[in-house]
Amino acid sequence: MPEGLLERGQPLLELRGVEKHFGPVRALSGIDLTITAGEVTALAGDNGAGKSVTIKTISGIHGPDAGQIYWRGKPVQINSPKDSAALGIATVYQDLALCDNLDIVQNMFLGREKTRLRTLDEGPMETAARRTLADLQVTTVRSIRQPVSSLSGGQRQSVAVARAVLWNSQLMILDEPTAALGVAQTTMVLRLVRRLAEQGYGVMLVSHNLNDVFEVADRIAVLRLGHMVSQGPVSNYDRQSVVELMTTGTVSDPSRFKAPAQPGSQEN
Repeated sequence: MPEGLLERGQPLLELRGVEKHFGPVRALSGIDLTITAGEVTALAGDNGAGKSVTIKTISGIHGPDAGQIYWRGKPVQINSPKDSAALGIATVYQDLALCDNLDIVQNMFLGREKTRLRTLDEGPMETAARRTLADLQVTTVRSIRQPVSSLSGGQRQSVAVARAVLWNSQLMILDEPTAALGVAQTTMVLRLVRRLAEQGYGVMLVSHNLNDVFEVADRIAVLRLGHMVSQGPVSNYDRQSVVELMTTGTVSDPSRFKAPAQPGSQEN
């Protein structure tokens, strides 16, 4: 386990009663959510459920209007992306924020380049980039100096995640990481997600693809119309129950549903 990470199952990030309004629209209503270290927590919900607002609140783009955020058990204020990054939270959005005209090393150190005597110190940057990719078992790239424009979708996701790991992030928020990827590339990314958790990182996976969710997630949290309608171990759910919770907030057959389905409920 990398230095500084919590033991598996320990609360890393907690939202308690978090609300967010945009004028008269209540985007988040009393959200309770716990992300634990060493586990993948999937955030599921239909369009308009509040997934993006939740991500942006954690990432510091939107400040919460009510409630409290806790990081490693202590209350914190996240008022900007800089605050979020300083805590150790990295958000990898769908666009990945990679520069196609730069190579892998340049992308991983973009804005944080190492210099020596006022010139780029390429050696240490290459070594750090190579080691980080190796630790994550990213072995499909031909060279760490190849342009990002030459990478597949799965390889680009891997570089974006490796960049976050390189800069000592402890929580990775992955926004639809397999969107528009083929079968082989999806498999690559999901394996990377599992490796992150196995190495002790907390992972928040936002995905519409329930096959992905049930393949890699340890826990699942379901949003509907800005409310957290259910959360708990993924083993307590099946695909049908998650779809029903996303669309109606309840399940039609409670006898096959092990987790509580009341708003804001949680099973640890």
